[in-house]
Amino acid sequence: MYTNALALLLLTAAVLYGCGGASNVQSQSRGPGAQELRAYDAERQYVVRTAQSMIGKPYRYGGNTPGRGFDCSGLVEYSHRVAGIHVPRTTAQQQSAARPVALRDLQPGDLLFFRIEGKTGHVGIYLGDGRFVHAPSGGKSVGVASLDHVYWKPRLIGAGHYY
Repeated sequence: MYTNALALLLLTAAVLYGCGGASNVQSQSRGPGAQELRAYDAERQYVVRTAQSMIGKPYRYGGNTPGRGFDCSGLVEYSHRVAGIHVPRTTAQQQSAARPVALRDLQPGDLLFFRIEGKTGHVGIYLGDGRFVHAPSGGKSVGVASLDHVYWKPRLIGAGHYY
């Protein structure tokens, strides 16, 4: 019995020593780019979470705070501001200052721009899975819509971000 226990103990020690020894595989350096990417991911997540937490807040033309309500560009400006990112106040300014993003490359936190009555007239924040959060027109509250919706799909004209 003692011999079997000793053999088992030695075998276990050998296996554990082999797992804890020096590795022949070199670890890949993440470099500064990876840290920046993580920071951008954190900012994106914060913007998305903030915008989602405003769901149900009332629409108010010119509004950009939870207490006053939001218009579409006010929701975008507020969600970025609390994440420490400066974004212009109006939809047209937001579109012209944003870094363009191809629609096929959308990521949560990207801004979606829509043409309403012949001009860039609406903006929302992409959530992923073809959905976005936005402050629709008067009488409604901040909510989530689908990019495939019959109203929004033909009006989508571009995307951008500030990360």
